[in-house]
Amino acid sequence: MFINVLIIVACVGGAILFLLLVTRTSTVPARREFNDFTSTVVAVIGTVYAVILAFTLSGVWSMAQQAQANEEQEANALVNVFRIASQLRDPNANRIQELCVRYADNTLQHEWSAMEAAQMTPEGADIINQLWILTGQSQAQARPDAIAAYQLMEELRGLTQYRRLRAMQSREHLPRILWAVLIAGGIITVGAGCFFGVNNFGFHLAQVFVLTFLISLVLVAIADIDRPYQGLVKVEPTGFNFAIQTFHSFAKQ
Repeated sequence: MFINVLIIVACVGGAILFLLLVTRTSTVPARREFNDFTSTVVAVIGTVYAVILAFTLSGVWSMAQQAQANEEQEANALVNVFRIASQLRDPNANRIQELCVRYADNTLQHEWSAMEAAQMTPEGADIINQLWILTGQSQAQARPDAIAAYQLMEELRGLTQYRRLRAMQSREHLPRILWAVLIAGGIITVGAGCFFGVNNFGFHLAQVFVLTFLISLVLVAIADIDRPYQGLVKVEPTGFNFAIQTFHSFAKQ
């Protein structure tokens, strides 16, 4: 949070210094003669940059929501595997449930913090592999019309898929070229706004301040939302916390 505030202050301070430089190197009447041309250029630049900012912010927010939804689906698939295992008349049923509890504990206690460095723990992948082995054995021993064994396989397939998506989402981020466009666009937009010829310097200063503050605030928001498992706005393990509660309540029955 402190870094974000520092970035915004630095951006606003840089814009104000540039405005002071412009006012010292050129007079207001000289700049006012080109206000019509400047306003046209600023309007075009501002419109294009606003569209880029809007689409980028909307895109990263959509990705963050997808990451949160994927976490909920992964945890839901894990709970379904646990519940379906309780319906199996198979010696592997208890072992499958134990692995489900281990998977949730490992995700909350180890993997969630490891994803801040865009990493996944090998224990989680190992548990998935063990679940596949036990589920395959249960399906092979089940009667041809055993629905629970088939449902267990389907839920485990979903669990594996959602885990892979979570690993991919923890590594995804905006490409550098897009960040270059966003930063360069912000500098050009604010810089162009400084070239207006305004008689009241305080009013011009306020305009540049508000414009720079808004752009830097949006850029900081994009940076925080861009990586849903590493930024300030993180995906919370709500689904896995609910899964742990479900396992505990099931054990008390």
